[in-house]
Amino acid sequence: MKFIQSVKNPQVKQWKKLLTKKEREKTGQYMLEGFHLVETALHYKDEIVELIISEEAELPPHWNVDDIEMTMVTPEIARALSDTEAGQGVFAICRKQEFSEVLEGRTYLLIDAVQDPGNIGTMIRTADAAGLDGVILGSGCADLYNSKVLRSAQGSHFHLPIVQRPLLEVIHQLKEQGIPVFGTSLQEASDYREAEVMDAFALLVGNEGSGVDEDLLSVTDSNVFIPIYGRSESLNVAVAAGVLLYHFKQSLKNV
Repeated sequence: MKFIQSVKNPQVKQWKKLLTKKEREKTGQYMLEGFHLVETALHYKDEIVELIISEEAELPPHWNVDDIEMTMVTPEIARALSDTEAGQGVFAICRKQEFSEVLEGRTYLLIDAVQDPGNIGTMIRTADAAGLDGVILGSGCADLYNSKVLRSAQGSHFHLPIVQRPLLEVIHQLKEQGIPVFGTSLQEASDYREAEVMDAFALLVGNEGSGVDEDLLSVTDSNVFIPIYGRSESLNVAVAAGVLLYHFKQSLKNV
């Protein structure tokens, strides 16, 4: 096991660069932080390039780290690498996953221009929990491998295909495959409980402020809304996605 003691070490500088989208795209790698996320990654060991462990951190005895390159670092370096206020001193450098652009499933979440990383990660985690076949990120979305997205997703990015593609193209492809696409909108839309969901669906949600792009809404099969009973103008996009995904998924079971 290697031991690095200086924050000025070139390897440390390279690791820190992975906190930027530019470097992640250049290298095809990203960094996970924290015991939970690293433990999840260990179930997909082929995706791990290297583990980085603070000399103050104690690895759980059940972790299988055989055949994985490991580097021990000082607490000072661990703090420099951490993207959280209370880092745990455990990191994994992983390869970005590659998924086929062929849409072989029957249930999808489409995300249009959602910029908050926490919302993106929460929706990925919810889609995973709801048993969807995949998530598609359109233009304007926060980067899938942003550290806040990864923390919010809590390892779900390992569990289902997530691809980045133009949503107009995706919607046409889904419709050709007989998968109805439901947009979310407050105009020219019906109560989500009135939607007829048969044996498949794709849910389209949009930007926190402006919602789904009008060009995308114009090509969906139908658009739905969630009634607001209080004084709030709208629901958080991740909360709305959770309500709709579980309702539509349950509707499939009842067919």
